[in-house]
Amino acid sequence: MGAKVSRTDFEWVYTEEPHASRRKIILEKYPEIKQLFGYDPLFKWVVTAMVITQFITMPIVQHLSWPMTMLMAYCFGGVINHSLMLAIHEIAHNLAFGHNRPFHNRLFGFFANLPIGIPISISFKKYHLEHHRYQGDEVIDTDLPTLIEAKLFCTTGGKLLWLFLQPLFYAIRPLVVRPKPPTPLELINLVIQLFFDAVVVKLFGWKVLAYLIFGSLMAMGVHPVAGHFVSEHYMFKKGFETYSYYGPLNWITFNVGYHNEHHDFPAVPGRRLPEVKRIAAEFYDNLPQHNSWSSVLYDFVTDPDIGPYARIKRKHVGLDS
Repeated sequence: MGAKVSRTDFEWVYTEEPHASRRKIILEKYPEIKQLFGYDPLFKWVVTAMVITQFITMPIVQHLSWPMTMLMAYCFGGVINHSLMLAIHEIAHNLAFGHNRPFHNRLFGFFANLPIGIPISISFKKYHLEHHRYQGDEVIDTDLPTLIEAKLFCTTGGKLLWLFLQPLFYAIRPLVVRPKPPTPLELINLVIQLFFDAVVVKLFGWKVLAYLIFGSLMAMGVHPVAGHFVSEHYMFKKGFETYSYYGPLNWITFNVGYHNEHHDFPAVPGRRLPEVKRIAAEFYDNLPQHNSWSSVLYDFVTDPDIGPYARIKRKHVGLDS
């Protein structure tokens, strides 16, 4: 299975997560950044175009062979669906229609969810906002790998397998670490998604539904766009828990690579995050950053100093929300 990772525990710290304090300092020096807060009026049109693109693709996929269907799912459909997952990330922060129109954001989340094939919109929001508020908390932050994951996938081959299984862990981990009862909106999300999937099967067949779902799953595993899952918070340099990436894949991922900027200012939509970096450049230019998500995945698998243990954790202090 290859070399074993050198770490045998997570990196435990007793300091607060860095983003709230940096946000305060930056806003004191650059109050004009507040003008970047709010929703992005172009966002809904970009997302709608991606959803329609997947709709148009369905009758084409219907006539492809299975090998070509899976290849297209990995190279094309999965990329769009991963981008739609990151659109759902934006929607979770109410950046589609603004904080004063939460119902519109939720409805649009259902719409963006359709080509993904699996209902995630509401459940993602339920856990993701806690990741921001309690970053690194051993109980609340479900973005952290579990101890079982770190112990089982601690070799080169194990880490590669872990990357393939990332979709499974992202789906199951919150249910194990921090289970919550389903909300009415989650049930609505499920019903809408199942109805859409049934319509796809009725009109185009099971192969087209497989194209949508397997594309979503493959693009969350060993795939260039999935590199952000590892690049964002895995500790590639000791003491640093959030990393930005400023490469071209930001163009199709709503600038999720600007991750320090996003955690500092979650009220700023992705399209404006480069402006945050430009205004407050001295706060970001010298932070460790990634140049390639593909390289991140390669380094994660091959570097014995990096693995599921390479995350900063904080003891739970009982601040459940």
